[in-house]
Amino acid sequence: MKKLTAFVLSAMMVLSLAACGAKTEAPADTNTPAEDPAPAEDTKLTYAVEAGSAGEEVALANGYDVVSVDSQAKALMEVQAGTADAAIIDSLMAGAMVGEGTSYPNLTVTDQKLTEELYGVGCRKGSDLASFINSVLADAYADGTLETTAETYGVQAALLEQAPTEFTASETDSDVQYIQDKGTLIIGITEFEPMDYQDADGNWIGFDADMAKLVAEKLGVTPEFQVIDWDNKVFELDGKAIDVVWNGMTLTDAVQETMECTNAYCNNAQVVVTK
Repeated sequence: MKKLTAFVLSAMMVLSLAACGAKTEAPADTNTPAEDPAPAEDTKLTYAVEAGSAGEEVALANGYDVVSVDSQAKALMEVQAGTADAAIIDSLMAGAMVGEGTSYPNLTVTDQKLTEELYGVGCRKGSDLASFINSVLADAYADGTLETTAETYGVQAALLEQAPTEFTASETDSDVQYIQDKGTLIIGITEFEPMDYQDADGNWIGFDADMAKLVAEKLGVTPEFQVIDWDNKVFELDGKAIDVVWNGMTLTDAVQETMECTNAYCNNAQVVVTK
């Protein structure tokens, strides 16, 4: 009888332990899919990127081997020259400069989108100029100027609706007043078709350039375009070498922490360009 009882107790303990072991296996989390690591073949390539750009940020986050240059246009030159395997640039620039009938007909925009992002304009932290620009863009959206200009440069599909807004001036240390007093709006840019680039006569044109000219007109001042080192844009702003960064700027967390930014006005993505 004792042997039978011992046998029964042993069997019960084995079944109990097996059940406990089964409970320790947590079900897979289907709500938040894990991020796919960068394919091994991608990490072996050399990517040309603009220093301080969203493209550089995503390339480094993915563990890519990068060559940092001072503009996205030069990133394309690196691929064209064969000194880089690929470039990571803004999708709006890729649409204007890559493919048949463009400056780089032998380069290709791949289907790979590394990010989805938004463009905004950057002013000095605390500046009321951002509020002024928001009001001008809102009016330009309402009267159709924004869309017409976007169509001129082929960026209408990326355009975002601008909600009606009124300018709120700073009671003290107004940037708008400072700009009006000196008579110029200095716009920090890089060569970035279709947003800011030069025509055959050396005049700055593009969607961003035209909108910046409109803001200058509303301020009653003269627009001046200043090519900057993109990696030093915050220093340029804070030192008052420029008044605004208006150059297809991605609204990253870092940008919004260091600048007073406008409402987003365009969609964008970081894309890969190869030969």
